[in-house]
This record gives sequence, C-alpha cells and structure tokens, in this order.
Amino acid sequence: MAGLISKLFSSPIFTWWNSATFGTRLFTSRKGVKVGEDNQGNIYYREKKGTRRWVIYKNGPVEASRVPAEWHGWLHYTVDVPPTEQAPVVKPWEKEHQPNLTGTNEAYMPAGAADMAKRAATTSDYEAWRP
Repeated sequence: MAGLISKLFSSPIFTWWNSATFGTRLFTSRKGVKVGEDNQGNIYYREKKGTRRWVIYKNGPVEASRVPAEWHGWLHYTVDVPPTEQAPVVKPWEKEHQPNLTGTNEAYMPAGAADMAKRAATTSDYEAWRP
C-alpha cells in the first residue's frame, strides 16, 4: 500500500518537479499559444489574452538552468520578441548553453575540494589536532 501511495504522489498529477502538472497542462491547452521550441525540446507558451509566459520542459526535472539564454530573456520580459521571430545576436565569446550540474556526478570540483584525505601535504608548521 505504501508503494502505491508513493508512486501515486510522485506522478505529474500531484508534483511539479517531474513535469508539468495536470493543472498546467489544462491551462496550457485552454489559454496557451505555442510560441516556439528550443534545441532541447522545451516548448514555450504565451497566454492568448494576457501577458503570461511559461515553459513546459520536454523530459527530466523541471530545472530553470535548462532554459537557454535567448528564451530566458523572453520569459522574463527582457526582450519582447521571442527568438523564433527574431534570432538573437550571438557574440563570438558566447558559449553553448549548459545545464546546472550541481549535485550530480558531473559537477565541477576543484582538486582537494571534496576529499580531504587526498589533500597534498604542506610544508608549514601546521599540525592537526588529535584528541
């Protein structure tokens, strides 16, 4: 019984972190207009009569770092025209969009940051306290 309840409450009907909820999908079907799609498959919408803008992520977690910069600007009203109507000017120093890897095995960790047992020995007079 506990497994069934756990499975039920991890479904998109009740949770927003797995995917769009039932309410979001219903609102989107009734009042949303598809504006465009990014290279990851995320779909961007605006309200038919109004100014609301939102994204429905294709797969994976609902994570704001999965929104490319050009769409982020449109979602947050920095630009009025979506990237599908007017392509953004790409500067030569700009890099390709990368998702936030914090908390994953691919996250950046400088040498010695996570494993103090592998810390390089120092030449100073520091001596660790031992009880």
